Amino acid sequence: MRRRVSGTILGGLVLALVPFLSSAADAAPQAPAVSHSFHHSCATARAGYASCNALVRNDVATSTTTLRAAAAAPSGLSPANLQSAYKLPSSSAGSGQTVAIVDAYDAPTAEADLGVYRSQYGLPACTTANGCFKKVDQNGGTSYPKKDGGWAQEISLDLDMVSAVCPNCKIVLVEASSASFANLGTAENTAARLANVISNSYGGSDASDSSYGSYYNHPGKAITVSSGDSGYGVEYPASSHYVTAVGGTSLKTASNSRGWTETAWSGAGSGCSSYNTALSGQSGLTGCSRRAVADVSAVADPATGVAVYDSTAYQGQSGWMVFGGTSVAAPVIAGVYGLAGNAANIDNNYPYTHSSSLFDVTSGSNGSCSTTKWCKAGTGWDGPTGLGTPNGTGAF
Repeated sequence: MRRRVSGTILGGLVLALVPFLSSAADAAPQAPAVSHSFHHSCATARAGYASCNALVRNDVATSTTTLRAAAAAPSGLSPANLQSAYKLPSSSAGSGQTVAIVDAYDAPTAEADLGVYRSQYGLPACTTANGCFKKVDQNGGTSYPKKDGGWAQEISLDLDMVSAVCPNCKIVLVEASSASFANLGTAENTAARLANVISNSYGGSDASDSSYGSYYNHPGKAITVSSGDSGYGVEYPASSHYVTAVGGTSLKTASNSRGWTETAWSGAGSGCSSYNTALSGQSGLTGCSRRAVADVSAVADPATGVAVYDSTAYQGQSGWMVFGGTSVAAPVIAGVYGLAGNAANIDNNYPYTHSSSLFDVTSGSNGSCSTTKWCKAGTGWDGPTGLGTPNGTGAF
């Protein structure tokens, strides 16, 4: 797998969020032209393993007590912001749907942290007691793996984003014993037994479906996978024939009819798999003879990142933080699939025949490549943003 980038976000990553008052919680934070540093929550993966794709800003970590004392809301995009930007029926749709989150290792405070997030934003409680939340090990039991602080951040991010987009969905957290593809794959199979939609915010080097594809081949289930955070280049399982690969954007407010504008995020993974079969819906669009990444996208730039609550202290941070990475985008799109409620009747070609229900992202890039559309946003399909971002649920 390529060496992961870290440090200060430059160039296209210069739009930063600032804290906003609770009395204006539905308004997006403004974006002054400054840069912000970030780091990866998880270590670089070795062969046969995956790394989570969460990026956490270094300059934002606030306790709930501090927020209350300042009468302020957390920094970062809120559920109302995401619902507004993507025109989502989050208050009315999603009942009867279950979204599974597949991650590695244990987040011991996952349910409590989820409660803090949902309470902060006025979302209905989602607990084990009321039947909304369930946590299982990779085999579906309660023999949870050991704790890992980096993956715990990823878990909180995933749970919060599904909640933000589909607060009426039930959530199942499936914790793999390790970040090996074998264990994550076992967890994926368990998730497929328990949920309509499955979100995966991790990746390793491009690989063949002949090795791991059986874990992700679940007809009637919508499976989303983050495309990666290292710019142009392909990760697995985003490159699997069986999943919806989710790229990333920078999202900010704008004085247009939508109220928002997006560009391709410079860190989003994209390109052509060396191994796997192209989707039929991609025919004639991508310039790839094999599977092209991504299919769709959502916000991923840490500089225009989302608010997340995680109390498991790690690398000197806990509490309210701002996250980016395509680890944001994958559970956002999973939540949209939950709102649409169509997983049993569609496959991952569906967005390609319903692209009119997506916001086309036409500017920005994630690096250099031999075929422009693989790394530069433009009209129609492109690598970093796929077909675009949700405009309601019609493409899902």
